[in-house]
Amino acid sequence: MRRFLMLPVDAVTGVVASFSPKRLPEHLQVNYARELLSWCFLPFMLGAMEGGALGVVVNKGFAGAQGIDQGTLDIAVAAVTAAPNVANLCSFLWAAWANGRRKVPFIARLQVATALGVAAIAFVPVTAIGLWMVVTLTFLSRCCWTGVITIRTSVWRHNFPRANRAQVAGKMATVQAAILALAGLAIGQSMDMDGRSYHVLFPALAALGLVGNAIYRRVHLLNEESIVREERKAKDHERPSVNPAALVRVLRDDPDYRLFMIGMFIFGMGNLMITPPQILFIEEAFHASYVESILATTIIPLAVMPLAIPLWARYMARVHAAQFRAVHGWSFVAATAMMLASALTSSLAGFYVASVLLGIGFGGGVLAWNLGHQDFAPKHRDSEYMAVHVTNNGLRALIAPFLIVFIYQSLDNSLGISGAAWSFAACFAVNVAGMAVFLFLARRMRRAEQWRSGPND
Repeated sequence: MRRFLMLPVDAVTGVVASFSPKRLPEHLQVNYARELLSWCFLPFMLGAMEGGALGVVVNKGFAGAQGIDQGTLDIAVAAVTAAPNVANLCSFLWAAWANGRRKVPFIARLQVATALGVAAIAFVPVTAIGLWMVVTLTFLSRCCWTGVITIRTSVWRHNFPRANRAQVAGKMATVQAAILALAGLAIGQSMDMDGRSYHVLFPALAALGLVGNAIYRRVHLLNEESIVREERKAKDHERPSVNPAALVRVLRDDPDYRLFMIGMFIFGMGNLMITPPQILFIEEAFHASYVESILATTIIPLAVMPLAIPLWARYMARVHAAQFRAVHGWSFVAATAMMLASALTSSLAGFYVASVLLGIGFGGGVLAWNLGHQDFAPKHRDSEYMAVHVTNNGLRALIAPFLIVFIYQSLDNSLGISGAAWSFAACFAVNVAGMAVFLFLARRMRRAEQWRSGPND
């Protein structure tokens, strides 16, 4: 009996022990430990800008404010949920500006700028002008964080070999998801107690982010001098450029990556369309509290991610990114199908089930997001390929959230079906179309024997 009772304790102990630096080769341990510790603090400030959580804060906190009608509020909700992805349009700028420069200090400065943007939201008034100030600050902060994402993958690539990279990225993502879930819960609980508590909470979250920044500054990029020298010696056409045409050149010269990006554009459109109708319908149909709303949009998916990430990490270490997406993407298809059913039956519990499926998808997506391009990119062009990937994401984010709000508003009660149901049906159809592209590419690359690894890892 005692042995049975100890099983949960042993399981938790095993999970905690799996994060130990001693699980990695000795020469990787110091950088891993420092970066992992920094990610115990940095996600707190990101929690204030997480689209699902901030969208709920905007939708409920600014409702009924003078000069703000529901149509305007819907657009603002779409904007703040789109911000993390639209900001990716500036990724090619960060890739170009970081080229030939020391990466860790560059990333650290962007982290500080992000924290300042989060803290500034606390001083915004609850007015029509304040609403758009929140949107603007969210975009600016997210633009800075895009630089962190774009350049961080280059640090990982040089600090961790491919055999360990998915494991390391998975641990970072697991910690980030857990902290983001805690931040979302704190925001929900705080706002339910006092709708103006973000005036204190957001600066506190930003301060925790700065603690993580201080730790991250001690990360050392291995062979940094030779990396910087190699980047500076690269031919002009191989250097990241502030000219967007340079990104087009990557797609022109690499047909497999071009098809992969087409699949990501279509499939990602469906994913980026999910959150706005989710936020709007849960408030409209159930008049949910902050915690109930953020539970569906943020907390549940983030809480599930740490459970899903280790499974996806093991799979990703064995297969090419194209095959990974051809399997992993079905979790999002299942989630949108569940949301459609929940909207048709007005089931809040159904949305929570869909959030579990989203968490499973996000668990794999966070790995593929950070590492997938490396199965296509030469080492010295890592940031350039990543810039193409995140710019692709930004382009679809300019369209998807606003398109889905238009569908939500214009088709509401058409044929007796709610705007939310029409919206989730559109998400489902677009996701399925994207999966068709991934399946085609995976089959083509399998025939070409490009199945298991990237070009030079």
